[in-house]
Amino acid sequence: MKSRLKSLDVWRGMTVFFMIVVNTTGNWGATYTPLLHAKWHGFTPTDLVFPSFLFVVGSSLYLVQKKWQSKTKAEVYLKIFKRSVLIFGIGFMLYWFPFFNLNLDGTTEIKPYNQTRIFGVLQRIGLVFLIASLVVYNLSYKNVLLTSIAILVGYWGIMIGFGDLTMTGNAAHKLDMYLFGADRLYGGEGVPFDPEGLLSTMPAVVNALLGFLITKRMVEARGNAEALQRVIWFSFTLLLLGYLWHFGFPINKKIWTSSFVLLTSGVCGLLLLLLHRHIDRDEGKGVVYTFFGPMGKNPLFIYLLSGLLAKMMWWFPHEKFGSYYQATYEYLFRWMGDYFGALMFALAFTMICWLVALWMDRRKLYIRI
Repeated sequence: MKSRLKSLDVWRGMTVFFMIVVNTTGNWGATYTPLLHAKWHGFTPTDLVFPSFLFVVGSSLYLVQKKWQSKTKAEVYLKIFKRSVLIFGIGFMLYWFPFFNLNLDGTTEIKPYNQTRIFGVLQRIGLVFLIASLVVYNLSYKNVLLTSIAILVGYWGIMIGFGDLTMTGNAAHKLDMYLFGADRLYGGEGVPFDPEGLLSTMPAVVNALLGFLITKRMVEARGNAEALQRVIWFSFTLLLLGYLWHFGFPINKKIWTSSFVLLTSGVCGLLLLLLHRHIDRDEGKGVVYTFFGPMGKNPLFIYLLSGLLAKMMWWFPHEKFGSYYQATYEYLFRWMGDYFGALMFALAFTMICWLVALWMDRRKLYIRI
């Protein structure tokens, strides 16, 4: 592989690792609170995971800018759109997969595509990549910052002016229901509600834009302690502003409030700076890079692999426990205790994905989705 910012590999790897852990608990009814999202307003460590990935999407945009300089606008736009459509399409197909349900009696029933959830994690990544790439490609550093401010303030105005901040009364949910209907939204909250819906994707774009801005200044500040301090203070200011805005526009991951964007971007900026200081300085020779680096080099592929593996375990029915996913937990991990067993299941599942990432890295197999 070509020379790269190894701290970004670690940050991507850490993010994907914890994304898989929180998505594959053995027992949702017995999961430690820090590994669950906040029920509505509020913040848990798990709420940092997804915005961290979007932040690094923006960080990566800084690194590909040099490649864009040697291409025509048409070539750049085509590459951006193709990758965005690919990521979005894979996300949609993952929700539709395996396209039919298998019953215990051996019969099957086709899953209608028009009742498949449209949005989701990969779909949001695809949309954020598309919009953030176009903004970064066409605007100066200053105008990227001004665009970020405009999006956050505009989203706040829409959410305050066209609804309340309840799950079914907020403007983002109303738009999703109007455009897509209840059958195409996530139902895990007990009601049709999509935490990765259309309107709430706009503030999520700012996580990527701020990732771009912070990474640009961080890399350009190499060897300049004063410039690096300004990046640290910028990140800390974002965190502080997010906390203060919480009292007027509460921190909320599920509707991706503007305060949530600022808080998570500030935390991500500080953590990336910390990793940059220790990982890039040591040229990736430490144990942290050795462990998380492989996942960070194939992040979307490993995340997709985890989703497919979990889907297949849920898909195959088990006579006693409903699915082989649940049976695996009951037979192999339940004896450790409900909560600890659920965590050990998640870690074991994640380590299987990690071993695949390690094998791919050893063979220099890097799949860019």
